[in-house]
Parts: sequence; structure tokens; C-alpha cells
Amino acid sequence: MSTRTPGLPQTVPAPEEEGLPPRVTIWEVGPRDGLQNESRPVDLAVKLEFLERLAAAGLPVVEATSLVHPKWVPQLADAEELLARLPRRPGVRYPVLVPNERGLDRALRAGVEDIAVFASATETFARRNLNRSFDEQFAMLEPVVARAVAEGVRVRGYLSMCFGDPWEGAVPPERVVASGARLAEMGVDQLSLGDTIGVATPGHVLAVLAAFERAGTPAVTLAVHFHDTYGQALSNTLTALRAGVRTVDSSAGGLGGCPFAGSATGNLATEDLVWMLDGLGVRHGVDLPALVETSRWMAERLGRPSVSRVVAALAP
Repeated sequence: MSTRTPGLPQTVPAPEEEGLPPRVTIWEVGPRDGLQNESRPVDLAVKLEFLERLAAAGLPVVEATSLVHPKWVPQLADAEELLARLPRRPGVRYPVLVPNERGLDRALRAGVEDIAVFASATETFARRNLNRSFDEQFAMLEPVVARAVAEGVRVRGYLSMCFGDPWEGAVPPERVVASGARLAEMGVDQLSLGDTIGVATPGHVLAVLAAFERAGTPAVTLAVHFHDTYGQALSNTLTALRAGVRTVDSSAGGLGGCPFAGSATGNLATEDLVWMLDGLGVRHGVDLPALVETSRWMAERLGRPSVSRVVAALAP
């Protein structure tokens, strides 16, 4: 079956490969994880148009913003106004990151139906990112997840530093699994494994996913979130897909990083992911030309070119 998109160069899909999913859910994090790392805030009108363009391009999940205190992430200080003005496209989910019960209160008042909570697999990053010890972070999140579930809100759990920590070094897979289990026990719908500083390699990805499988958590229930610091995000993603993962986090134009981990560079670019999936014959539902145009448009507003190789190749 041809995967040619009108107006794009012809791609030749690989023969069907056993183990690859027929369809992948792309979890777009650009408006939240991408823009939170900008040196200065982006205008609200630009954020709203960015969200609408991403949804119109066929992305099924577009993470809208974060209800973190503006002191910590001033780039997203307009979160409540954004949520009040955000036009919801039918069939599209707009998750919001919440750090604690105060954030949940704000999310519920805004009518949010999907939230995400954030924990670390390491002690040092928990203290630097959440100002909590490793154990204290879970104690803080437990009532958040419980209340959200009771309110009928879907909850995703982000787990950071799953492959390496700039202060602690390599993170043992067993520690990642134990950390993920604590979020799962709270009742999160899905666990996203984050390579926060982009040090993972395919072998490490396999080791972590195998450790989850041994503990009774199949890869099909997990998501992956790779940064491209060492140019490994696409190869890591393909490895995860072959191991059973069906949900991949990515950011339009490769926007993002982590404001609390200085060595973290951009996320896996959504356009690069889509190009790879097209070549594999894996369905995703995204209009690549519309997405490329969206990232080109956003790059103009940010005043710098997109880091996505596909955007660079296809944008006029």
C-alpha cells in the first residue's frame, strides 16, 4: 500500500514487519512541553492558534498547557485564560499538566477532562523539579490522582529520568519499574516513560521495557517520551514500537526541553515521527503537510528555524 501524501516526495514503505502496530497514537506535547522552555512567553493568541492548527492537522491528543505556579513556569502563566478561550475540536483530547492539588482545583474549575501528573524516577530530580524527596513526591500526587479519578477525569502519569539523570547517572531499569508501579497503583490510565536528558539508546529502551514486562506491565500499556539530545529519539521510538508500545509523545517542530534539567534539548519532532511511520506503513491520522506548515508558522513567531529535519526538508 502506498503511503504517498499529495505534494510530498514518494516514500516506499517497508514490507509489513511482524510486531509493528497497525496504528500509533501520537501524543502532541508542543504547546505545553515545548513552549514551557521558551526564554520568553509566547502571546496567548499565538498559543491558541497553535493548538487549533495542531488539532486541525489530525493530532488526536494535544497537550494544552500546565497549571504549575507561574513562579516556576512563567511561560504558561496564562493557562486559565487559555483554557477558557480554547475551542475544543470534537474527538480531540486536550490534557493539562497539574503538579498538585491546587493545580487540580484549577483544572476542575476550568472543566478539564484529562490531566497529567509528573514524578521522577530519581531522588535528585524529584528535589530539583518538585522540591520533594523521592517518596514525598508520591505522597503529594496520591490525593491528586484519587480526586481526579473520583471526578471522572482521565489521568496520565509522566515518569522522568527513566534512562539517565545528569546528577545520578544511569538509572537501573528496576528502579524505573518500581517508580512506575507507584503511579500505577494510584490509578493513572497510562504511564509515559521519559528520557528527560536524551541519553537513551535502543538497547537501554529494550532493557527498561523488558523489566516492565517481567513485572506484569506490558509495553502496549505504556507510552514513550524521547528527547533527541544525542540523535537517538527516532531509533529509540522504533525500538519501542517493535517491543509493543503504541503511544508516542512528540512535539511539533521538535520544540521543547526541560527547564529543570539544563542538558535536556528538544523533544522528538512530530514531523520526523510521522515521516518514519509513513515509511513503515503505520497509520497515525496526521496530515503531514498541514503539520509542517504549522511548525513553519510557529518557527516564524519564535524567530528561529525548526529543528525538525522533515520541516527543514519540506517547508518552502
